[in-house]
Amino acid sequence: MNQQAIGTGRRLSNVSARILAGLFLLVVTLLTVFPLAMMLAGSLKSNAELMGSTSLLPQSWQFSNYAEAWRQTSFARFTWNSVFVSVVSTVGTLLVAAMAAYVTDRRDFPGKRLYVAIQASTLFITVGAVVLRPQYDLMVKLQLHTSLWGVILILISAHASTYFILTGFFKSIPRELDEAAMIDGSGFIRTFYRVILPLLAPGLGVAGLFAFRHGWNEYILPLVFTMTSPKLQTLTVGLANLRYGSSAAMQTHLMLAGACLSILPMLLVYTLANRTFMQMTAGSLKG
Repeated sequence: MNQQAIGTGRRLSNVSARILAGLFLLVVTLLTVFPLAMMLAGSLKSNAELMGSTSLLPQSWQFSNYAEAWRQTSFARFTWNSVFVSVVSTVGTLLVAAMAAYVTDRRDFPGKRLYVAIQASTLFITVGAVVLRPQYDLMVKLQLHTSLWGVILILISAHASTYFILTGFFKSIPRELDEAAMIDGSGFIRTFYRVILPLLAPGLGVAGLFAFRHGWNEYILPLVFTMTSPKLQTLTVGLANLRYGSSAAMQTHLMLAGACLSILPMLLVYTLANRTFMQMTAGSLKG
């Protein structure tokens, strides 16, 4: 009887734990989806209804908000600028971080621990807008302060999180592969590009997704570097211009419509990277 009681208690405990876990996931899902639902519903309302109505669903569906948001912000141009900044900065970040992670994982050199410590410190210590002035002054000396290349270089330099993600993946790649390649006459750099880098594809996919999201959502840097060149503004900066119309009235409905359009590329990237996440999860469970 005691054993039966213990077994029954364990089953009840497992059921309770599953119920609590399910409720927790349900709450998290609702907290995540509800703001998106409010944004989508608000983008289909008129500005007057959005400001005065308390209902979630619009009384009259204003699909014209999307066309107006596209027209007022030069949406196509700003989208191209955002894609350019995000893609180039992502490729540069992956290349720099992958090379740094490979060297620190496979080689010993003076100052290695200090280098890793500096990389780690940038994850926990942030000075925010304080560094904008020296960054801008540096780009002025490089004559990149009037182009998006200055923004891209600064985004690539902030690669610490990508570095540590890839370092974890490098540790899962056997060192015997490097040794075998070098025995066959392959040098250190060639081994990295021809042997190791293809095996790093899942890690590059995961790290690239975060790097792309960072570049896509960046606001302060493009704002500072495009003040004198409005045609170079990214989508995040262009959407802020929708806040006030020609009559100085707030256009919240257009801002919401533009925000809905701006998340479509990120949803596409997440969809394409879904297989990479599945590979990473399967690999971690297998390990």
